[in-house]
Amino acid sequence: MLKKSIAAVLTLAGALILPATMLAQQAQQSQQMQQPSSSPAVTDKDIQLLREDIRSQRKQIIAANMQLTDAEAVKFWPVYDAYMQTIIKNADQRVALIKEYAQQYDTMTDAQALSLLKRWGALDESFTDNRVNWMPKFEAVLPGKKVALFYQLDRRLSQIIDLQMMSLIPLVSQ
Repeated sequence: MLKKSIAAVLTLAGALILPATMLAQQAQQSQQMQQPSSSPAVTDKDIQLLREDIRSQRKQIIAANMQLTDAEAVKFWPVYDAYMQTIIKNADQRVALIKEYAQQYDTMTDAQALSLLKRWGALDESFTDNRVNWMPKFEAVLPGKKVALFYQLDRRLSQIIDLQMMSLIPLVSQ
């Protein structure tokens, strides 16, 4: 099981690296606006396809590690899918903030930087609130250890995705 977990996490991380590299290249291009672009810009459709792929891989990793009985799976997956819809809404807001940051990067004022920072903090808080609010729903369909395992997997996958994403976003210039 550990080998499956490691392979699945590496697959997810690999899926993030290629598109993330494209995003990093796009950010570098915005810093070098006078040089002609040799690689295509990342479109909203590219981002949407990437996000769908990540969600699919995330579900596969959770399925491979949860070892649910048939009866548990019938109850768990609808709750998981509903939970992910709330996570997707938060992620949509995060993508919008990243786009705003990218648009303002070269001309960002102190006020804009603080506004983005505060809204990013509110999004982080919202992600945490969602996780806590959904715990009773998962507890209603799974035993405690499986709920704890799900939350460990969910958190780890979120951290991997966040780390990949954040490592490619340039720091605010002073």
